[in-house]
Amino acid sequence: MERRRIAVAGASGLIGSALVRSLTADGHEVVRLVRRAPRGAGEVRWDPERGRMDRAGLAGCDAVVNLAGAGVGDRRWTEEYKKRIHDSRVNGTAALARAVAELDAPPRVFVNGSAIGRYGETGDRAVDESAPAGHGFLPELCVEWEAAAAPAQEAGVRTVFTRTGLVVARGGGAWGRLFPLFTAGLGGRLGDGRQYWSYIALHDEVAAIRHLLDRDDLSGPFNLTAPEPLTNREITEAMGRVLHRPTLFAVPAPVLRAVLGEMAADVLGSARVVPKRLLASGFTFAFPGIEDAIRAA
Repeated sequence: MERRRIAVAGASGLIGSALVRSLTADGHEVVRLVRRAPRGAGEVRWDPERGRMDRAGLAGCDAVVNLAGAGVGDRRWTEEYKKRIHDSRVNGTAALARAVAELDAPPRVFVNGSAIGRYGETGDRAVDESAPAGHGFLPELCVEWEAAAAPAQEAGVRTVFTRTGLVVARGGGAWGRLFPLFTAGLGGRLGDGRQYWSYIALHDEVAAIRHLLDRDDLSGPFNLTAPEPLTNREITEAMGRVLHRPTLFAVPAPVLRAVLGEMAADVLGSARVVPKRLLASGFTFAFPGIEDAIRAA
């Protein structure tokens, strides 16, 4: 196995930490980009919101993976927090892409995070990577986020965008909040439950990123979602079956809007997203079904 030096931004997040564990377990050298003072040779400081990055820290890297960004679901979307979400992704990506482009020996691949939020509301219509961007805060953010990687692309670096769905994991993200509720018997559908949720097991998320790192013939956007999106109602029922808990509670749409504000539109919205390009590349899901993904978590 070829040992690689891989820089990872967002290494402390849900996906980033799982990716780092996977890479180091296989003997790869991981350089973590951190926003505090580095604690060792394996860390490099950067400031994603201000767009600052010392490109010398990326020297010798075979790949750069950018998963950094303030949590979309961490708090209510005030104008101030929306700016933080935006700047941490767009400015951080631009800084990394410029640094990659300016290296004398650039990495072979730049994998940049993105999200299925790019497609906006899709209703019952299944969409793949060829679908246009939707309208609203998240779709417009994702368009800017991906566009910020242009310097790397223009420098000839293979650039991949991972448009990730809802990651099924206990340790964070949306599902990290759902598990305690369902375990306590307080889980239930959100709104009418007819909206589609496009999910992916954390194991498959990491495996897909590594697949995209390894395949020199793959570039551009890839939806990282399980092959068959399900409705919120179907997922609620699956959670109840796997955890052996009732799912009698339901949160009406007006309550969600009162509690979450603007973010409620994305919780209640439908995103039926399929991983057409990922499947076409030969990737095999270990946990394609929702019950398998929940058990894995």
